[in-house]
Amino acid sequence: MVGVTMPDREITYANAIMEAMCEEMRADPNVYFMGEDIGVYGGAFGVSVGMIEEFGPNRVIDTPISETAFVGAGVGSAITGMRPIVELMFSDFMAVCYDQIINQAAKMRYMFGGCMKVPMVIRTASGGGTGAAEQHSQSLEQMYCHVPGLKVVVPSTPYDAKGLLKSAVRDDNCVIFLEQKLLYHEKGMVPEETYTIPLGTADVKREGKDLSIITYGRTVQMSMAVADRLAQEGKSIEVLDLRTLSPLDLDAIINSVKKTQRAVIVHEAVKFGGFGGEIAAAIADSEAFYRLSAPIKRVGALYSPIPFNPILERTVLPGEDRIERAVREII
Repeated sequence: MVGVTMPDREITYANAIMEAMCEEMRADPNVYFMGEDIGVYGGAFGVSVGMIEEFGPNRVIDTPISETAFVGAGVGSAITGMRPIVELMFSDFMAVCYDQIINQAAKMRYMFGGCMKVPMVIRTASGGGTGAAEQHSQSLEQMYCHVPGLKVVVPSTPYDAKGLLKSAVRDDNCVIFLEQKLLYHEKGMVPEETYTIPLGTADVKREGKDLSIITYGRTVQMSMAVADRLAQEGKSIEVLDLRTLSPLDLDAIINSVKKTQRAVIVHEAVKFGGFGGEIAAAIADSEAFYRLSAPIKRVGALYSPIPFNPILERTVLPGEDRIERAVREII
């Protein structure tokens, strides 16, 4: 009915992603989906269960185990008018098709003076915490962010995942859409009515005045838990979820730090050379620097491959304890 707002309902992060894909495929016949085991099997993480029954094998395409081939096919179809959603089963497999992403998808629109578009989304599971070991557990978002021509999205909630993915599918550039594995079963409120979230807009997940935690992906939930605990001690922590790393919402970062005068940057990726360094540099190069009353702290994974052993894996990856320690050091 016109004028009636549909109620929100609680769904998982995985279901939110599937809804976004299905809605865009129903709305635009040029949108299609391909990847390894995404059709009959329903995806390695169950994200696409049932999609092949609705859209058929010509729009939900099971590919061979050759990322070079099917990512390259996605680039080719995108420049000829299609809008492919390509799933890399694990973000680590980007190494197999790096040339197709970095030298083709990211650069072709520029090389042809804007006459050619590459409206392609590469969805991929990122991060650790599942015991999948070194070659299936990395967080490599900083490698994509370094490449002009790519947009990089890392949603932390079902609501954000759906709205951002719909925007990514409609974008005329190649978008890397990183889904951290431990979020797939997380639930959140998502409207039944259609909506989008613009790429490049951060979101204040919690208002605060004493310190800003700047983060993205599943470390948003960790940071929120730390902020909740410290609130019991009277400490007011702001949690800023970047959501999109490229384009980056610099205004949101600067405004948050100017308000709280302290910053802790948190991500699951290895701290050394990680995206947190770019955020820290952006703060240092802005008017927010002159408002700082303490050093900027960064929290990330240790400089190590991700171990298979669960105890060692938990040691390498950042957790709530490490985030809380960094906050207490400067608050």
